[in-house]
Amino acid sequence: MAKKEKRFRFVKGFLFGSLTTATAVYGALHAFKKTVIEPEDAENERIEANRRRANRKSLQAHQG
Repeated sequence: MAKKEKRFRFVKGFLFGSLTTATAVYGALHAFKKTVIEPEDAENERIEANRRRANRKSLQAHQG
């Protein structure tokens, strides 16, 4: 009976550790996305919008 109990404790601990590790990895990736990727995308969108606006103004100014 003791062997089964040890095995059960091992499996339970292994599953709990795996779940905890997976959660930590997910949290790290999510934090990286929120702090690095999304602000970079927002900045690129802002630059693109400014470029389009500048092109419209330039074309409008030279229609004479």
